[in-house]
Amino acid sequence: MPAFLDRVASTIATLGPFGLLPKAPGTWGSLAAVVAAPWLFMPLSFSLRVLVLAGVLVVGTWAAARAERLFGRKDPGCVVVDELLGQWLTLLPFAALTPLQLAAGFVFFRVADILKPWPVRTVERRVPGGLGVMLDDAVAALPAATLLWLVVLLT
Repeated sequence: MPAFLDRVASTIATLGPFGLLPKAPGTWGSLAAVVAAPWLFMPLSFSLRVLVLAGVLVVGTWAAARAERLFGRKDPGCVVVDELLGQWLTLLPFAALTPLQLAAGFVFFRVADILKPWPVRTVERRVPGGLGVMLDDAVAALPAATLLWLVVLLT
């Protein structure tokens, strides 16, 4: 059973093949999240989107923690379930977006996730384990969502 749970956790943590792509797995994970969002996330009511995000946080925290043990590293690059959380949190306020607005949300989140401005870096350093892996991306989504909101207002 532990080997089975390790495979399940690894598959969730890497979002299947996306975290295993050779270059920039976080970008691939975010791109997969943005492409899937108009069909799997944004059509849901706001309340259901919040519940989905809560589920992603709980399951992703478990999977990321287990993946850290499996891969023997803190926040391994192949773990991209946190990008799903962060990208969908960026899109949470919106029921529909144009392709250009989706692209803007993608870019805003990736920049915040890569540069890790305060308080993103603080969360990354102070919150250990799978929860830390997930929460730094959740915090990175806040400025990304704010910038996306401004883009939506102006377009």
